[in-house]
Amino acid sequence: MKIAVVTDSTAYLTPEEAAANNIRVVPIPFVLNGKSYQEGVDITNEEFYAQMKTSKSFPTTSQPPIGELMQLYQGLADEGYDAVISIHLTKTISGLLNTVAQIAEEMKDTIKIVPFDSYITVHLMGTMAMDAAKFIRQGDDLDTVVAKLTKLRDTVRSNFVVDDLQNLVRGGRLSNASAFVGSILRIKPLLSFDNDRHAIEAFEKVRSMKRAKIRVEQLFDHKVQAVDYPVRAMVIHANAEEEGKKWMEKLQADHPDIKFELCSFGPVIGVHLGQGALAIGWMQDTDKQPL
Repeated sequence: MKIAVVTDSTAYLTPEEAAANNIRVVPIPFVLNGKSYQEGVDITNEEFYAQMKTSKSFPTTSQPPIGELMQLYQGLADEGYDAVISIHLTKTISGLLNTVAQIAEEMKDTIKIVPFDSYITVHLMGTMAMDAAKFIRQGDDLDTVVAKLTKLRDTVRSNFVVDDLQNLVRGGRLSNASAFVGSILRIKPLLSFDNDRHAIEAFEKVRSMKRAKIRVEQLFDHKVQAVDYPVRAMVIHANAEEEGKKWMEKLQADHPDIKFELCSFGPVIGVHLGQGALAIGWMQDTDKQPL
């Protein structure tokens, strides 16, 4: 069986990563200052954050057109693929996965499409997609690849630091906003993806960005010590590359056995977290300990 891997632009794969792993990336559209863009195609991250500063309205995101998605899957079928693992940002953030499931039913006689909820987004999801491609290259069949992805997904964790909750509240992406909204301007909220509901939750209030980062480091230290597998980690920034790089260098010095990489929040996710947001994400390192 010939298996393809598809993901969406919030995986924030570089063109080189996507090409090297033969991953097809679906751009997610958004509207900024009244103009429509495709993430990763016709606007850079720097251009997006610069425009967002002066935007008179809150940017909005939408789903890729169904026709374009069907054309992508049809093209894969025409190339001789029998199945597609379509790995996307979690359903609690976007309805894209539901759309893929509908298309899978409509196209079941053309190609087998397996919608896979990453329960997350950003380069953590991108790493899942690259691992899926690796499993396929190793000769794993479809069921085995999905089973391994499910195990890998269970190891994914992340903590975020944002300057304030304004964008998350305005965009409706914070599940427990009412508990924190009264202090929006006075705190640096710590966020995570709730492991059961896969929704963004604020779980702690810290009085400065410096203290917030220290607290996230403490949580990271505690959690990676508690697992029985090696992890790989990433520092993710929202147009704060220098700050992210400094933080990654500190974390790398504190954890020399863990491979860190610097990644970014693009427009579709950055619009909700706001400029300056930082995160640490981690998951099992399948290069050091295969699934």
